[in-house]
Formats: sequence, structure tokens, C-alpha cells
Amino acid sequence: MLQDIVYHVQEQEMEIEALEAILMDEFKEIHSGESGLNTSNQCFQVTLSPQDDEADESTMPPVELALIFSHTEKYPDEPPLLNVKSLRGIQAGDLKILKEKLEQEASENLGMAMIYTLVTSAKEWLSERYSQDAGIDNTGEEELEKDEVIVPHGEPVTVETFLAWRERFEAELALERAKLMPESALTAPKEKKLTGRQWFESGRATAVSQKGAVTVNEVSDDEDDEDIDFDDDDFEDDEVDMLEHYLAEKSDSSTHSSRQPS
Repeated sequence: MLQDIVYHVQEQEMEIEALEAILMDEFKEIHSGESGLNTSNQCFQVTLSPQDDEADESTMPPVELALIFSHTEKYPDEPPLLNVKSLRGIQAGDLKILKEKLEQEASENLGMAMIYTLVTSAKEWLSERYSQDAGIDNTGEEELEKDEVIVPHGEPVTVETFLAWRERFEAELALERAKLMPESALTAPKEKKLTGRQWFESGRATAVSQKGAVTVNEVSDDEDDEDIDFDDDDFEDDEVDMLEHYLAEKSDSSTHSSRQPS
């Protein structure tokens, strides 16, 4: 009998020392009057939350639990006295479920020190229970964000709309090229005229932007010295036609202006 008492006391003392070393600030002794347990023996409290060192606290709700226990005379051969309290954010219904769960586990672990096993189980239950709630809340927020996304509306791109756009773009590009050509190039004889592409690829466009203008003689001299070979297949027919039409109009306009009496 005395031997059993010594065994139980030793087991209890060793467990308390181990819990103090492992749990540190989360573990403390409290007065029996604060425990909610029907005992005058020593009572201890372990503070638990669903977070751990590797968890992201921003994804966890602010909940905190107090697991309170006291050794009975024959512990660990009989279950400890247990109580759970909410320190923050835990509903009474959840506390009841958790306490029943811990008492069931205690009865399954008789004969061995079990408090740390119960602490681990309680912490896992908290993480599962309140992580699920956080997941539901996050899902709701994501759904709201999806609803707030503005879906852009516009004309869908098809082969026909793309070809029409490209035709307009090439026509505008041809006109812009013609506008950049100097007046001397526009009024030159037809056999001396360069096409828009020839004029740009011959490097004269750069010279115009740097010096301001290119004379007809310069164009003629360069024509004699330089043999330019162009492949007209690289151009779209509509661009060439519009460019030549624009140049013809400019040439006629310049000729008409030169014939008017001064």
C-alpha cells in the first residue's frame, strides 16, 4: 500500500517537472478555488491556442483556451480531474465537446503519465476546429472579391475584325509615310520618283529629319550612284495604291500652285 502511494507521488512529481520544462510560460500552478475543480489538491493550468511556431497567425482566429488539471491520489492509474475554460473566443458548446473528448482519452491512457498527451490533443482540436472556421470566412471573402471583379466588355476579336483593323492601320501608315516625304520628292518627274518604301529604305528619311529637306538634284545624283533593288512583293497592294494616290494628289496640287500667276 505504502509502496503504491510512493509510486504515484513520484510519477506525479516527475510529470510536473517535465511539463514545466516543456511548456514553460504556458504552464503554471493556480489556486484550487480558480480551477473549477472539486479538490483541494494542487491545480495547474496550461494555456493553449491554435497557433504554433510554424502557423501564420493572420489566418487563425483569436482564440485561447485554459486546460486545467489536478492529480488524484492514484494518478496515473486513474484519470486526473480535468476542466477547460475559454480565455478568449471559445463558445461554451465547444468547451463541452472538448472536455468530453479529453476525458475519453484520459480513460484510454490509464497507467501512464498522460497530461502532455491531453495537451497535444486539445491543441490539435483547437487548430482543426478554428482553422475550419477561418477557412469558411476566407472562402466567403474570396467569393465577395470575385463578385466585385469588373469583367471588361468589348468587341470580340475575330479574323474579319482583325483584317479590317490591319487594313485601316496600313492605310494610315501609308499616309503618314507620304506626309514625311519632302515636297521636292513629290514634284519630281515620275521616272525619278521613289516609292514610299524606296524613299524610306534609301536612308533619305533620316537625312530629311536631320537637315530639313532633300533637293531634287540630290535625289537624282543618288539614283545614278546607287542601284536599289526592292522586292515589291513585300508590300500589300492596298498600301501601295493608297500611297501612290496620295503622292499623285500632292503632285497635282503642287503643279497647280506653280501655274497660278504670282
